Amino acid sequence: MTETDIEETQEVKHLVRIANTDLDGHRSVQYALTGLKGIGIRNARILADCAGIDPTTTIGLLDDAKVEKLRKALADIGDVVPTWMLNRRRDFLTGEDRHLVGVDLTLTVTEDINTMKKTRSYCGIRHERGLRVRGQRTRSTGRSGATVGVSRKRVKG
Repeated sequence: MTETDIEETQEVKHLVRIANTDLDGHRSVQYALTGLKGIGIRNARILADCAGIDPTTTIGLLDDAKVEKLRKALADIGDVVPTWMLNRRRDFLTGEDRHLVGVDLTLTVTEDINTMKKTRSYCGIRHERGLRVRGQRTRSTGRSGATVGVSRKRVKG
């Protein structure tokens, strides 16, 4: 039997729910985990290895025990990956190193931007005005609206 015959005989879960996110059950573990916000391909491979799962297996074919191992590995990702790979190092409020995933990441980024706006920092003011924040040039790019270039007055004829 080939590998495709084995996949056809087993029941494939179309959706696998991890960290309040539905992942495509037909993708491999390493690529399905990248569907989580805050998890890239390197982190996904590390998580799969930590859970003892082959990263190339289809995630929909995993049994519930292995999916639970993936969830546990995701919860303990801060202990598994090196500190430089975490996306929330030296947190502003707590000072600890964490790795945020999913909705927690979105809420934390929004909260950080609102804090910058309240403290009237340079970045916060740029966010308020809808301008580029990270030092990009704005002379010719980043213009909003339909007109680009010089607009002339119309001559009444």
